[in-house]
Amino acid sequence: MSAPRRLLVTSALPYVNGHIHIGHLVEYLQTDIWVRFQRLVGNQCAYICADDTHGTATMIRARQESRSEADIIREMSKAHQDDFAAFDIRFDHYGSTDSASNRTLVGEFWSALRASGRVAEKEVTQLYDPKAGTFLADRFVRGTCPKCGAADQPGDNCDKCSATYAPTDLKDAVSTLSGAKPELRSAKHYFVRLELFRAFLETWVHSGTLQPEIAKWLQNTFLTDELRDWDVSRPAPYFGFEIPDAPGNYFYVWLDAPIGYIAATKDWCDAQRDDVARWWKDPACEVHHFIGKDIAYFHTLFWPAMLSATAYSLPKQVHIHGFLTVDGEKMSKSKGTFVRARTYLDHLDPAFLRYFYASKLTQKAEDLDLNLEEFAAKVNSDLVGKVVNLASRTARFIPAIAAAYPDDGGLFAAGAAESAAIAQAYDDGDFNQAMRRVMALADRANEYVEHVAPWALKKAAATDPAAATRLENACTVALNLFRQLAVYLAPVLPRLAEQAGTLLGAPITAWSDAQRPLTGHAIGNFARMLDRVDPAKVAAMVAASAQAEPAAPAKVPAATTSTAVPITVPAHEVELTVPLEEVEAETDSQALREEPLAETIDFAAFSQVDLRVAEVLTAEDVPKAKKIIKLTLGLGGSERRVVFAGIKSAYKPEQLVGRLIVFVANLEPRKMSFGISEGMALAAGLGEQDIFLLSPDSGAKPGMRIH
Repeated sequence: MSAPRRLLVTSALPYVNGHIHIGHLVEYLQTDIWVRFQRLVGNQCAYICADDTHGTATMIRARQESRSEADIIREMSKAHQDDFAAFDIRFDHYGSTDSASNRTLVGEFWSALRASGRVAEKEVTQLYDPKAGTFLADRFVRGTCPKCGAADQPGDNCDKCSATYAPTDLKDAVSTLSGAKPELRSAKHYFVRLELFRAFLETWVHSGTLQPEIAKWLQNTFLTDELRDWDVSRPAPYFGFEIPDAPGNYFYVWLDAPIGYIAATKDWCDAQRDDVARWWKDPACEVHHFIGKDIAYFHTLFWPAMLSATAYSLPKQVHIHGFLTVDGEKMSKSKGTFVRARTYLDHLDPAFLRYFYASKLTQKAEDLDLNLEEFAAKVNSDLVGKVVNLASRTARFIPAIAAAYPDDGGLFAAGAAESAAIAQAYDDGDFNQAMRRVMALADRANEYVEHVAPWALKKAAATDPAAATRLENACTVALNLFRQLAVYLAPVLPRLAEQAGTLLGAPITAWSDAQRPLTGHAIGNFARMLDRVDPAKVAAMVAASAQAEPAAPAKVPAATTSTAVPITVPAHEVELTVPLEEVEAETDSQALREEPLAETIDFAAFSQVDLRVAEVLTAEDVPKAKKIIKLTLGLGGSERRVVFAGIKSAYKPEQLVGRLIVFVANLEPRKMSFGISEGMALAAGLGEQDIFLLSPDSGAKPGMRIH
């Protein structure tokens, strides 16, 4: 790594209508850890965030509560910032997208898009609530499913049969805002012609700015076909910025939200007497975005396209993380695993969650599971049992660290030699690797303490001067190894780093502090640094979060699935990191229904595929495989096949036994690390969290061929 670097870092903007919860915190803690590391190694780093404020949801809430949008924005901004601060997340500036600077910048971007000929005007027909006086997004419409006839279904897809449709397809549709019957109305909308950015986007997507799996997903899902025009306006009434050259029309929230990154930076620069151009127009400054994979579509296609039409810098890196599950399942209000940040803070130390998330986060956009038993065991073992234990077992025995660092058999030098690898892991965003390396050092340090047994030396030191010297040396080594670990953990556990500095009379201020042992420092009074995770407090947190599920739960907005094919948004992300509840269906929900069909094949080619009805005789977990279930299938008589299916995120083994499924019987066997898969079970879906095994109708028997 070259240093010093100048870095402008953002997290996705939390939506003003929702409180922060532990799913959101994955991203903000990930970003804060990365920023703290960069500063520790000497890089200049500005961490910018803001509340995302505009859209129909804010307007409707203001109406329902008989107060202004500005009141809601002020209240929620304070709540968000209080929660973040309690988790030691430190922003250089926290702003709002409803700012004067953002209005000015949105106009600047709009003028650039207009001048480049990339704006189109079209008539769009939508459902309209004549009583509420507003056009309706999917989530504000319910009715009868046009496919199966199930009543009281949302406007994008059916809870009963999983069919997807437009809100205009619903039968007996009603507005959830007023109960009125919606009308069909047309209005002019403004679109950005994204296809005109194709050449730029195809190069940018593969420039190394994105994780390889994200680049591949964009290429295969969107860039293989013509890019659809992006609807960037909404007709009145709408809470947002009115389009200067189109009175009565407003910029859609997803146009002004990312521009809010720049506007918030400008507000910070103005307060610091700095120039925003140093951060957003200087090639020497790196722009880094941290986001969830649910909004990758917007940040990796629309946002770079907008930036390319202006003089602002493109991001150096877009760091994309996966979703959070709890105990292997989607966060659930009824089970108490949909935990708000404030509820967590009422019961548990924020350091616990900072460390646990760090131990799970990698460079990839992989989902992260908060297994509550593992959470308690890992924190208690690693932080209390290995790290803090070094100080608690030695700091009370001597008044000061020795004047000269004693021979430790090369332990401190070995820890110092790990500095580069741990730093690289942090910089790469592979916090899991960094924590593994740090805990390996902690294991060696604790082995040393067990070997020298300072508690035994303390007893002997009362009458034996040689034992007193050995005690001083042993404690000097142990406390220096503790401090070295505290330096490496400082981005994750800033409070522990402060406590270590106070105890040893030497504040931790730089990554290089891990390279030189302390000598001759007086030791302060040891104060308890971390308590153990109490399972009773974890249970109390879950109990405090539990509530009855609503009879008709709010669905994840259509665009959170449509814009993430095949990367999908689980139900627990209803309150999302950025305003996906504002992504309305008239444009983006079409992506779900417009996934391109494969090339045509002739009947002879199709007839070569031997599809059979199969019965699941046994189903079992595969050790060390997160996604795989081993199925033993019966095909009638004594015919058996073993199949390894990647369906663990959607099914438990016990749910599958005895079930009839559709099976490809003549697929070439595939050798895998855990055995040979002798075919393929067929399923439909959009991703790991939305998998639906195909089953035959009643009456079908195992072994029957499907024609």
